[in-house]
Amino acid sequence: MQTDSLLTLKDDMIAFIEGHGMFRFKGYVDDNVPTVSWDDDENPDSWKDFVEAAKAAGAQFLTMSDATLERDDLHLLTEQMEDQNYPDRDHQDMDEAEELQKYAGKVGYVQLGFAHHGVMFLHESATPWYERFQELAERVETLSDILIEDEDSE
Repeated sequence: MQTDSLLTLKDDMIAFIEGHGMFRFKGYVDDNVPTVSWDDDENPDSWKDFVEAAKAAGAQFLTMSDATLERDDLHLLTEQMEDQNYPDRDHQDMDEAEELQKYAGKVGYVQLGFAHHGVMFLHESATPWYERFQELAERVETLSDILIEDEDSE
């Protein structure tokens, strides 16, 4: 997906879901639930097929969640990188974290889901910059876990 914001996509999804007579339940489905991910990256409109599959499966509603990149999240990320003496201040990751500032306030991720026979079926859309933000946040968290484990073992 090559866009700066998924706000228009989110609005289109809402209209399409409601146009099919379905309801939306604001909620995020995390990794603690058995899931099956929709896999059709080649088709940017595959989310429409997903909604139609939900309706065909008898779902009366879809879960919907989105993420907007907040300046506070970026500030926290760079602060954590600095606190951990992230490999070095001039490291490329630090530059990328600062570069993400231009996406603050933009929608970078949308998740749709429906339950069927005890399994959540998911469709996720994300911008490349949001995926990079997530990678950086996970890397910082992993580094933090390593630092904490090292302190505990001493």
